[in-house]
Amino acid sequence: MKAKRPLPELKKEIGIWIRVSTEDQAQGDSPKHHETRARAYAQSRDWIVREVYDLAGVSGKSVADHPEAKRMMEDVRKGRIQGLIFSKLARLARNTRELLDFADFFETNNADLVSLQESIDTSTPSGRLFYTMIAAMAQWEREEITDRINATIAVRAKTGKPLNGRPAFGYKFDKTVNKVVPDPQEAPVRRLMYELFAEYQRKGAVVDELNRRGYRNRKGTLFSRRGVEFLISDPTAKGEYRANYTYLSEDKKELLYKPEHEWVVTQVDPIVSKELWERCNATLDNRKCVREPKLGPRAVHTFGGLIKCHCGEKMYVKDNTPKYVCRKCRNKISIEDIEALFREHLTSYLLAPEKASAYVASANKFLTDKAGEVTALKTNLRAVKEEADKVFQLYYAGGLTADQFKFKFQPIDDRREQLEKEVAVTEAAVAAATVDGMSTDVIMADAKQLYDRWPSMPSEEKRKVAETLTRQIVVKKNEVEIDFIYLPTLEAMGKSVRNPVL
Repeated sequence: MKAKRPLPELKKEIGIWIRVSTEDQAQGDSPKHHETRARAYAQSRDWIVREVYDLAGVSGKSVADHPEAKRMMEDVRKGRIQGLIFSKLARLARNTRELLDFADFFETNNADLVSLQESIDTSTPSGRLFYTMIAAMAQWEREEITDRINATIAVRAKTGKPLNGRPAFGYKFDKTVNKVVPDPQEAPVRRLMYELFAEYQRKGAVVDELNRRGYRNRKGTLFSRRGVEFLISDPTAKGEYRANYTYLSEDKKELLYKPEHEWVVTQVDPIVSKELWERCNATLDNRKCVREPKLGPRAVHTFGGLIKCHCGEKMYVKDNTPKYVCRKCRNKISIEDIEALFREHLTSYLLAPEKASAYVASANKFLTDKAGEVTALKTNLRAVKEEADKVFQLYYAGGLTADQFKFKFQPIDDRREQLEKEVAVTEAAVAAATVDGMSTDVIMADAKQLYDRWPSMPSEEKRKVAETLTRQIVVKKNEVEIDFIYLPTLEAMGKSVRNPVL
């Protein structure tokens, strides 16, 4: 039996990119010289030159729309060529954005880029560093664009301009007055929704009536229950236009709400009265609870879920037992004792002016210090990004080899990651401290009244107070540790609240 001959290995087919400015040609740097150099390189690699893309005399400011550039990209897309040789990066494109786009295009289509002056050949392992470097630069550019867009959001929102497309059904953006105004065609239908809902008190009935009368949504399709619910709950109809209050989840599939302090609300002309809007929304809220199962009365314990045993297990009150008990180690404390302890802490820490003043001063200093740290970190981060950009530009201009670039770029990139992480951690610390201290003034003002009323307060009300003021309570063998939310934490201030068990 005759042995089969191995199939001949297919040779890579490549293109040559020639772009020489008129000024360079006048100085003797001819297109022919560039082509000869590229062909010699292809021959040394045993590649076949399939195409030559001649852009001699074309400005490097923007080449993506040039017919030769489009022809080259079409050949790459169809697999007619698997690589492109050019003299140096600046000959491919002087526009950094186009260079990033070209690199991304070639990597996506499994084609190689070869820059003779910068010794870049992405068909080799060392040359693939170029794609890594380009990806990093593209990421930085995206982050800068995002930062610039976010910086304008609040300004646009405060001026009443829509941020994400058109305002909700019933309104439009009027450029003549530069604000959101009722749409004369849609506003009557939006008003009718509230009137119908106030009458029928059912979303389905509103949807059926609107569709029966021939009304359609902005897309020209039938109204839906979900759409009607959104429009009824949207406060624009009562004259409060919200902006900068939602964002998309990372997978772009879910619309989430931002914290309320980031919302921007501007006044617009209402479509319905505030009274009608609130009446409809109260009905909506009640309707949402209709399908929930009705549960019988349940005992409410003030510190349930907040009190822990020293072993780490949560403690709960068992049926017919007036004590909080740890199921794991059977540690226990009576309801009466823990409530007495809690009330005494209210006296010691809410009503002691010197301790309250010291806390406020410490908290303010902590916030000031951390805010200064954030500013300093961000300044350093900007400097590191600028330094990285300079290294890239030097490499792009041919001043660094691939190995030299890697040696200089890697430590800068490591530093950038460290700074970004530290900025996030420090900002989180500031946010946590701000949230913990937000209600201090209110708590101080109501402290005396709270202490006096505590014994006669219903269990539900005591529970709300405990949840508002307490981070956790730890019951040890001979003492109880109470960690109030508004007081400095053990880690932040080196203090804790401890009392012996009664």
